[in-house]
Amino acid sequence: MSSGDDQVTVQSVTGVDLTLAIAGPGTRSYAFLIDWHIRLLLSGAWLLIAYYVFDIALTVKAAAGFLSILPAAVIYFLYHPILEVALRGSTPGKRMAGVRIVSRDGGPPGTAALLIRNIFRLIDSLPAAYMLGLISCFVTANRVRVGDMAAGTLLVLDNAAAEKSLLRIEALAARSQLSLDALELVDQLLERWDSLESTSRSHIARSLLRRLDPTADAGALEALADANLLAMLRAHLNSNAAAAHV
Repeated sequence: MSSGDDQVTVQSVTGVDLTLAIAGPGTRSYAFLIDWHIRLLLSGAWLLIAYYVFDIALTVKAAAGFLSILPAAVIYFLYHPILEVALRGSTPGKRMAGVRIVSRDGGPPGTAALLIRNIFRLIDSLPAAYMLGLISCFVTANRVRVGDMAAGTLLVLDNAAAEKSLLRIEALAARSQLSLDALELVDQLLERWDSLESTSRSHIARSLLRRLDPTADAGALEALADANLLAMLRAHLNSNAAAAHV
């Protein structure tokens, strides 16, 4: 893994790099505010239900009052740890803000790391309004708060498209003998095949096929129709026997 202040690059088991953009203080604050409003509304909704539906008086002096306050407190204070563990580094607010928590190697964080991260909210919130945590995000590498440093986590922009592409390449690599460079080229061409103009995609396909197999007859390739070129590329992508020539 390599990283800078604004991004982190991780490598999958196939060697394909994936660059994740680090979420800045502004994005962090936006996600937190969304989650704060959600947990406040959920806590308030329970208190209203307890009072009007179950007829539980809101008083700390009575056992009934304790039954109304305790669930509201659990919702408010355990919102982040419960949801982050259940959603593997995400919350509704994080999803709406387009961010997620990852480990230092770019993978999903473990339960222990997420719990440590949330315990340190007590420190990040000092002296008030998460001031220490916010200052830490401005002055540290990778824009992390104290909880992230303790847990070994990062908050990154959720690049779902890049992750989906990486997973597809990994799946293809498991059943193809092409090198990773060749695999990516063929996969990208096939993915964009229908959106490319016929003459352009045929030219690119012939050029790529010649690189994949330098012994191929250039004249025969020129004579192939669009559909034949497409079939040959797919065969290369799924071949378990052909050696890579890139």
